[in-house]
Amino acid sequence: MQWELRMYRAKEGALDAFVAEWHEHVLPLRRAKGFQVLGPWVTDDSRFVWLVGADELEAEDAAYYASPERAAVEPDPARHIDSAQTWRLEER
Repeated sequence: MQWELRMYRAKEGALDAFVAEWHEHVLPLRRAKGFQVLGPWVTDDSRFVWLVGADELEAEDAAYYASPERAAVEPDPARHIDSAQTWRLEER
């Protein structure tokens, strides 16, 4: 299993809207596509943090974003994101 830690900073005043849309659209679709999801968590400075995992994360993530189901998510919750950071995690 490959994992990524993803941290997003929401635009000012948009964290609650992003969290709601993420729970409504992104989380169920990720799970339906076979991803493992841990979290999410939020911080007091408008950050949204989660872990996403898959057997072949890069390829499965690309297929997820190219899927018609993901394209149908309107409006895109990403419009609430000001910046994003991603770290690939390696088990040791």
